[in-house]
Amino acid sequence: MRHSSLCRSSPVLDAVLQVHASEIGRDFNAYRNHAYRVLNLCMALCPEMSADVEKVSIAAACHDLGIWTDRTFDYLAPSVKVANGYLAGIGKMAWSPEIERMILEHHKLSSYKSAFSQLVETFRRADWIDVSRGLITFGLPRELLTEVFATWPDAGFRWRLAQLSAKQLVTHPWSPLPMVRL
Repeated sequence: MRHSSLCRSSPVLDAVLQVHASEIGRDFNAYRNHAYRVLNLCMALCPEMSADVEKVSIAAACHDLGIWTDRTFDYLAPSVKVANGYLAGIGKMAWSPEIERMILEHHKLSSYKSAFSQLVETFRRADWIDVSRGLITFGLPRELLTEVFATWPDAGFRWRLAQLSAKQLVTHPWSPLPMVRL
């Protein structure tokens, strides 16, 4: 069964990524696919979030961008900076607190229960589903996950994360995963 509700294109997500295409370089397709998987997994986890698709698209595009824009594995704050720059440019700084929380909490190990909790927790779960390649499902059907992963293939994203993790471990052994929160 096909899920016609999949978001196959997001002009906002693509616009944000296009601005940073040269910085992302050879990882562009891998990261773009990851952002689309996260966007679609959010929509699947919380179908009533349709009014927030633009916010989620911005967060999905920006949430890991600091890896490339600031060349760091401690990328949450730099990713927020990119998101806020985009929001300022489109006159939607009022969205900043919510998008900041989505970015800052997307690697949280436990449930998020503070401000903007529904959207932030949905985004957190979507990223964990994708990074685990569906080992963690948060109740989404395997068929949907298979379709999402087939529509936006890995394209080397997880391998790139493994490389960056190994480099971080060697260069900062006391802070191997600075983006993870309890």
